[in-house]
Amino acid sequence: MDKHTQTELEAAAFRHLVSHLQKHTEVQNIDLMILADFCRNCLAKWYTAAAVEQGVEMDYEQAREVVYGMPYKEWKDKYQSEATAEQLAAYDRKQKLKA
Repeated sequence: MDKHTQTELEAAAFRHLVSHLQKHTEVQNIDLMILADFCRNCLAKWYTAAAVEQGVEMDYEQAREVVYGMPYKEWKDKYQSEATAEQLAAYDRKQKLKA
């Protein structure tokens, strides 16, 4: 496979992942962190880093808007719930395993 085709496939897969996460607002970031060790904010950080590598001017908030499909504050107000004690404990256990 040539590099251009690979890049196009990777971009399409990324767009599909972002679209999937935008449709599934019931999935909380802490759940993603517990299960997959990444969340929407991580994707936005990676997106920002990729932009910087390519010489594209973009800040973290702009990248979060790409990932969330709206300003982060709006998404947070509409869809984010407080993490439960169980979620926080699971996240802490996962972090200790990584250390």
